[in-house]
Parts: sequence; C-alpha cells; structure tokens
Amino acid sequence: MADQFLAQEPPLPIELTPSQALGLWHTVSLAQVRVDSRDLTLRQLAILLHIYLVPPPHTVRGLAATLGVTKPVITRALDTMGALGLVDRVRDDIDRRNVIIKRTVEGALYLEKLGDLIILHGRKLTL
Repeated sequence: MADQFLAQEPPLPIELTPSQALGLWHTVSLAQVRVDSRDLTLRQLAILLHIYLVPPPHTVRGLAATLGVTKPVITRALDTMGALGLVDRVRDDIDRRNVIIKRTVEGALYLEKLGDLIILHGRKLTL
C-alpha cells in the first residue's frame, strides 16, 4: 500500500535517505511533544491533515473510507479533536444523516506551527 502511495507522489525537491526522513520525523515529533500538550495520535494527525489539505467537504463516512477504518473510529478521533478545538462538526443541511467536518482557526494554527517545525528542522538536515 505504501508503494502505491509513493508512486503517485512527485519527487521531493531534495533526496532524503530513509534514515534522514525518519530522523526528521523523529526530531519534529520530539519538538512537537515539547511545545504542545495536546498529544494527538498518528491517526488523529492523519485525519487533521486530510481535513486541512484536501478540499472539503469532509464527512465521517468519507474519512472512514479514506483511512480504511470504521465510522466509530473516526468519530472517536473527532471527539478528541473537537474537544481540543481543532475541528468542528455540523449536520449536513441537505442530508441530515451526514455530519460535515469543518476546519477551525485553532486547527489551522496547530498545523501551521507543525509546518513551521518541519521547515525549521528540515533546514538543519545534512545532505
């Protein structure tokens, strides 16, 4: 599955070895844990990134299909992220059975700071 994902992605502007890529992820993860107490799981972070990087609308059903998990798994993750102010949920006006996931200012700021950490530590890589 990872190979299918990688085949669809354009090449990076710089080439990283797997060790360098993992080192960057490790460094950024440590920095994020130190500066932010929200402690999102990898699944929650994947959902949050999808909501902010892929054009809306986003539904529980759609997120479950994208991540290959059940709707209750998405709902639990959204409960946590909603309590943290990172996302909001509203009923779809057209089809009240659907729940639309909305972006929040707090969620946007969280990801902007995470992006800044990635850039900061990415610049420190020795290639």
